[in-house]
Amino acid sequence: MEQRKPIYERTFDRPNSEIPKEKIPPLIEAREEMEVYRGVSSEEYAKRMEYEVSLEARAVYERVLDICREVKKEGGTALLVGGCVRDEVRGELSRDFDIEVYGLEAEKIEKIFADFGNVNEVGKTFGILKISDPCGIDIDISLPRTDSKVGEGHKGFAVKADPNMSIKEAARRRDFTFNTLSKDPLTGEIFDAYGGIEDLRTRTLRVTDKELFRDDSLRVMRGAQFVARMGLRIELETMALMQDMVDDLETLSSERMRAEWNKLLLKPDRPSLGLQALFNIGVIHKLYPELADLRDTPQEHEWHPEGDVWVHTLMVVDAAREVIRTHDLDKESATAVMWGALCHDLGKVSTTEFSEEKGRIVSHAHDIKGEEPTRKFLEKLGFPKRLTEKVVKLVKDHLTPNIMYLNTVRKGEKITDGAFRRLAKRLEPATIAECTYVAEADSLGRGPFLDPKHADQFLLPVVTEPYDGFAGGEWARKKAIELNVLQKKAKTIVRGKDLINIGFEPSAKFGVLIKLADDVRDSLGWSREQIMGVILDNRHSIHTVIEKLSNLLEKN
Repeated sequence: MEQRKPIYERTFDRPNSEIPKEKIPPLIEAREEMEVYRGVSSEEYAKRMEYEVSLEARAVYERVLDICREVKKEGGTALLVGGCVRDEVRGELSRDFDIEVYGLEAEKIEKIFADFGNVNEVGKTFGILKISDPCGIDIDISLPRTDSKVGEGHKGFAVKADPNMSIKEAARRRDFTFNTLSKDPLTGEIFDAYGGIEDLRTRTLRVTDKELFRDDSLRVMRGAQFVARMGLRIELETMALMQDMVDDLETLSSERMRAEWNKLLLKPDRPSLGLQALFNIGVIHKLYPELADLRDTPQEHEWHPEGDVWVHTLMVVDAAREVIRTHDLDKESATAVMWGALCHDLGKVSTTEFSEEKGRIVSHAHDIKGEEPTRKFLEKLGFPKRLTEKVVKLVKDHLTPNIMYLNTVRKGEKITDGAFRRLAKRLEPATIAECTYVAEADSLGRGPFLDPKHADQFLLPVVTEPYDGFAGGEWARKKAIELNVLQKKAKTIVRGKDLINIGFEPSAKFGVLIKLADDVRDSLGWSREQIMGVILDNRHSIHTVIEKLSNLLEKN
């Protein structure tokens, strides 16, 4: 008998509710090869772009319409394809537009588009042109084409462009049914040859063509991303196909895998749905045992009633998405915080045990022990060194802001300025601000609690009802701002220039002395004047200064 999933984990398998039929475009005509729906008119779409997005966004769309009119004038048909049509059916606006041109040869198209800006021919071999106009707008133009797998890797395809291909045949190469949709923006007609609109309405992920889908195993990752972004369920045959392709993911470059991981984590409102989809497909077990092991790692119910560390992590990444939005984080910080949230409890796998003394499950030092599995995980994805260091530092100190706050508020302990400066230095290249955001997500990604005011659950005074912010984070950020260490480590209290002005000859010992001076400030709370006093009193010998400062630290 198949083991039943924990109740809270099952919530991450559920798609969002179906879209009511009255919310999708009305059917105009059911042809033999496709269905035709009435989309938003170009006039209405342009107005919405202006009012809901910006004037600049409307200008981009108007540019697209001009291109389509010119194609029609020359005897061809220009259709919008891909994500922009999918988004329209879902009631959303798009800022990116891809155009597919039927009925005209590539040379003719190139001449037409020369009037609209610089034509980049980098993708011409694949039937793709890119127009860049003086306003900085890039629009991809393609010919209908077929892609045939002839070699290894994502470049091992033979591409055959055919301007006279049917809409249905051209759409067959696309991964999922809702990505086969196309639209004539001049008439408002949406063409659906593979049931994509119905799959969007029922929130179903379904492959377009099973054989063509196998040509690129990255589509498995892309499918999980769509599950998260649109709250989809995976159709059974599609699930079986994706599960069968998991082994092929090992042949993909780390760069391509990393790009899909970033989209999965940063684009959806609920990245947990995509992570659970990867778990169900088998990707997590096959490629990422660091994550898979979280499923078998229990937590103390009093603190984590949601269940095991995997369920907690799913809740934390969703909370992190909301934290990123609430604090309006830039791309670099958002990326670091989201990956920090995903990896924050990887150390629990090796540290979790039942304490006979305490009578409960504990995971001592899981923050510190999280460094090794986090590095191993990120290395598989070829992470840049700076981002890897950021995430590792955030994992190792994700408990610190809350602990400092609770020790101050609950125990009345005094947290020194030096403690904040040391934290900022320890976190570099990450920041105290980013650390508080990971801590906030960690705090929010738990529950439900029967008693939300139970102090031992770290909920008070951390979280209040109604929720008005993560108190520990607000406190830590306020203190860090006062010390000018919120976004960077503290400046050194003594500079090389100071030592030269005193009369010291530049040497390698400067670095040792400067570090000791910072340690005296941060550990003993000494001022610049006090430290400079020691240096001036012993300016006859830099070795003596170093010895004096070292002795101060040892005595305390």
